Order: sequence, then C-alpha cells, then structure tokens
Amino acid sequence: MRSLAPFAGLALLGALALTVVSFSAPPSAQRPVARAGPAAETLRDRLARLPGDHRGWARLASQYVDQARVTGDPSYYTKAEGAIARAAALRPGDDAVLTGQAALAAGRHEFADAVRLAERATRANPYGAAAFGVLADAKTQLGDLRGARRAVDRMLELRPGVAAFARASYAAELRGDQAKAREYLELAERDAWAPADVAYARYYLGELALHSGDLATASRRYAQALRAYPAYTPALAGQARAAALGGRLTEALSLYEKVVERLPLPQYLIEQGETRLKAGLPADWTLLGAQRELFGAAGVRDDLTWAEFEADHGDPALAVRHARAEYARHPNLVAADALAWALFRAGRPAEALPYARKATATGWRNPLLAYHRATIERALGRPAEVDPGFDPDLPALARFS
Repeated sequence: MRSLAPFAGLALLGALALTVVSFSAPPSAQRPVARAGPAAETLRDRLARLPGDHRGWARLASQYVDQARVTGDPSYYTKAEGAIARAAALRPGDDAVLTGQAALAAGRHEFADAVRLAERATRANPYGAAAFGVLADAKTQLGDLRGARRAVDRMLELRPGVAAFARASYAAELRGDQAKAREYLELAERDAWAPADVAYARYYLGELALHSGDLATASRRYAQALRAYPAYTPALAGQARAAALGGRLTEALSLYEKVVERLPLPQYLIEQGETRLKAGLPADWTLLGAQRELFGAAGVRDDLTWAEFEADHGDPALAVRHARAEYARHPNLVAADALAWALFRAGRPAEALPYARKATATGWRNPLLAYHRATIERALGRPAEVDPGFDPDLPALARFS
C-alpha cells in the first residue's frame, strides 16, 4: 500500500504509505540512483564551500532519505540524520529544516514525530507544499484520514502536480472511490515529465488494475512504466505479481530474481518466497532476516511487516505481539487488518473481528482486507462471501506496494 505499508508507499506509497516518505518526491516514486549520486556530490561540494547553508544541509538530508528508499540501504538514514542535524544547528526553526526532520522521522516510521515536525514546518511557512505532503503521509499512517485529506487538499492548492495528485489518488482509494483514484493518477501521468515520475504514475495505475482483478491492464501499465524508465524496480515487481497471480509461476520467479537482485526489500523477498512455495519450491528467508537486522540497526521500526510475515509464514503468537505494537503506534487501516489476521491465526477469531471491521470501515476496496474479514466471519459461523478469485497462497502479492 502506497503510504501505509513500509517502503513500498511508498509509498505509499501511501501510504501508504506504506509508504517511506521523501519531501521532494511523490510518496513512493523512485529516483534514478545514477542521477541522485552526482546531485549529492555537487551539493556536498557546495556545502564544503558554504558550510553555513542550512537549506543545503536540509536538501542533502532529503537526498539521503531518497537514497535509502531507492537503494534499500538503511545506512542512508544515518547519513540523513547527520545532515539534518547540521541544518538544525544552523537554523532550527526553518521550514525546510523542519520538513527534512519530518521526512526522516517518517522514513524511520516515527509518524507521530513526523506529524509534529511537519505541523511546525507548516506554521513556519504556510505556503510550503512539501511539508503538507509529509503531513498527509504521516497522518494517513496514524489513521487520521480526515486530517490527511485536509493536508492533501492544501498541497493541491499550493502545488498541483505529481506528488499532490498521487496523494489525492491514495486518499480517494482509501475511501473506496476507485474512479477518482484513477482520475488523479491519470492527472499525475499527464503532469509528469521526468521518466521516474511517469513510471511512478503508470505503475500505480497498474496496481489499481491488478487489485481489481484486471491482470491484462495491470501488465500493460507495468510495461508502460518500464518503457518510461527501465530501472524502475516496482514496475518489474508488478510484472512478477501479475505473472504469479495469472498462474505463470516460472515467469514470475524469473522476474523476482531480477527484482531482488536490484532491490532486496522485505516486501519483494516475501513475495518471491510465497511464489516459490506456490510453485512447490522451498522458500529461503535468510536474506529477509538479514534485511530485518539492517533496518533495525538503522533505527527503522517495522512491526507491520513482521506481523504480516509471522502471521502468514511463522509464529502467530509473535505476529500478535508485533501487530499490537504496530497498532498502538499507528492505528491505521492496515495495522488494524494485521492485528485482526494475527489474532485469527493465533486461534482468536472473536477478538479479531472488531479489528477486521475497522480495517474495512472506509469502503476501501482492498482484496486482502476483504478476504481476511470474510475468513474471520466464517470462522465465527457468520455468513460471509470469500472472493473465489483471491489466492490465499499469495497474500503478500495482494498488498499494495
């Protein structure tokens, strides 16, 4: 999920947002590593000459947050922390500095801190669209969808463009308005000029199609994204998902090999593992465990991913602990679903149902959440229809990235 799920918001998404957030880019749009490197080098040269340039240090921190998201290397968060600390020492109340601090907090999944810092940034400069973008993403993660929508609306007023349209699309999607979500993404596609932004818009148009069951349109959109920017890994992962959900497991596994070689993020590793299991092959979670340790060492707390993983592939009791911790910090729709499913898998469907209801309360047409709620209700002897087209063996592929 765009802004709601980790990395992948990249997101958030998202999200969701699931989104890791950058205040200079759409919530989950990847920037070319080859271009980001020279830009950072040039900026470092400038800062060597002008070490008192607080906005330069804030921009450098932003680039490091982007690099963490693009490369999957969490060590960039530590570098971003150093750069933004220099900026804050020079001008602690500057809106660019506060927005950079908010973006770093969001990247590390400290969304309450991100809201606090982003709100300070908007008070310091009510016309700074970037701060409203971070605020929208963080409020979405905290389950404050009304507050997120207000922030998105303000961003649209100040700077209509790819970043604002993408967030508006996600807000519409979360309230069940898929037509409006598609319309905003099409606006983003028309507005985009940078190859990565074009690919980003087309990719999420593919995701909307995929999760409505239209695999042909999804595949076409992913291919269009890759034509715009061949290095855009999420679109390659989208092609792998479409292949796996279409029963072309050999093709999907070949694509996943390329995906995880480029960008071994936890979501992609879990998707690859599930596809291997579906194909009758063993899943190797070794690299996933290593990534978990790396992100933890960099200060990234990600109870959501591990709640979902443990519920589907590990220890349900551990899944409940992770899910409770996530929901306590970020009571959003996805965290509610994760807690519901963890409780169900732990043999506690009656406790699970209220959280499943909350996860589906906004009208969001999410196939995974719908499957989880229907399964929980049926376990309690209540009438519920399970989508026959949903594949319970591939739950990670049904999560928006």
